[in-house]
Amino acid sequence: MLKPSLRRLTTAPWFQTAVGVVGAEYLRLIWKTSRFALEPPDIYQIVKPDLPVIVAMWHGQHFLMPFIKLKDHRAKTLISHHRDGAFNAVAAQWLGVEVIRGSGTHGQDFDRKGGTSAFMELLTALQDGYNVALTADVPKVSRVCGPGIVKLASMSGRPIYPLAIATSPRRALDNWDRSVVHFPFSKGARVAGTPIRVPPNADDATLEAARHEVEASLNAATVRAYQIVDGTGKGGTGG
Repeated sequence: MLKPSLRRLTTAPWFQTAVGVVGAEYLRLIWKTSRFALEPPDIYQIVKPDLPVIVAMWHGQHFLMPFIKLKDHRAKTLISHHRDGAFNAVAAQWLGVEVIRGSGTHGQDFDRKGGTSAFMELLTALQDGYNVALTADVPKVSRVCGPGIVKLASMSGRPIYPLAIATSPRRALDNWDRSVVHFPFSKGARVAGTPIRVPPNADDATLEAARHEVEASLNAATVRAYQIVDGTGKGGTGG
């Protein structure tokens, strides 16, 4: 629990902006000074006929995601209303990615967290030609794909592209989303899974199958990304 004085500081707009901008420029330094492998190497050619798309990622692996966007791509990302989300929102916007605020949930508080309005904003963004990026797992339930992303794919008709980014060296934090601290001058990897398409008007069984497919594909991409940067044959759960 934060002390009241510290809470006031961390929720002050000027403080959130300063931290977000500094964080964004640190991430830019990492991107500019590191070498990132791309797998498959022709992913941008593969994805072009499918644009706009839904980019799926795990919590804790999202920090470098703004840099996957090409100059001619328009993109929006879903970021929670949580205090930490405010810093992430500033950083994303500083790096050229528009922000939709809201959060997914496995419980009954979907609307309280802005989920309903955010979902409609995501749908509209896809209809307007924006690629959208969002974490597939919902807060506090790491590496378990929530239902929202597959419902979004079904209702929008756009495919889901699972994506993992890993670096070495790195420091994994002991928090719920397994966040990773990246460092400049690193070896990096971007690994995309095959697109996952969810039919319109999908029934519950079809949505559940798609949810498992996204989860499995993201896990496989994560393992592969860490295999590349760590030079191992076994891979790892990494960040």
